Amino acid sequence: MEALINRITTIADICHGKPTIRGLRYPVENMLELLASGMTIEELLKDYPDLQKEDFLACLEYAAKLAHLKSIYKLTS
Repeated sequence: MEALINRITTIADICHGKPTIRGLRYPVENMLELLASGMTIEELLKDYPDLQKEDFLACLEYAAKLAHLKSIYKLTS
């Protein structure tokens, strides 16, 4: 079984390189905001029929992994 976190992708040409779900134009941050607002996964599945329950669980796993970071550094180009 594929790890949920693998559903989260970062592609430079999609949503300015922000993390999205499966390379689609659904930014993880937007889905997390909707979940935080109180929407259930079932409600989101009705609003976004091309997404799956595992996509929303992957967003939550992604957020949990970010919460474990001790510090974030900006890289210079």
